[in-house]
Amino acid sequence: TRRSATGVIVGVVGVGQDISARKNAETRVSMLAADLRLLIDSANAPIIGIDAFGCVNEWNNKAAEITGYAKDEVVGCYLVRDFIIDEYKTAVNGVLHKALEGSETDNFEFP
Repeated sequence: TRRSATGVIVGVVGVGQDISARKNAETRVSMLAADLRLLIDSANAPIIGIDAFGCVNEWNNKAAEITGYAKDEVVGCYLVRDFIIDEYKTAVNGVLHKALEGSETDNFEFP
């Protein structure tokens, strides 16, 4: 606030900042995220994601179509424990563990 010599409030001083560039950047990021979501959801291949604990956090429409499980049924479940048959659990676990460490595996057939 601004005060007179006697202490009476006579005005206010404020500082403004132009945030247009930030708002534009946020809009572009939101649009990109929406485009990526559309790409994942409409892909003609199953896209399945897991977190560091092996829990499903991504499950696109093709994954739902192939498996018969909707996304809301599988998100939060353990992929290997809950959806992979015993015969393939070790192999799938190995590939996923390597992926979480940053190593890629080419042409792995997901059982």
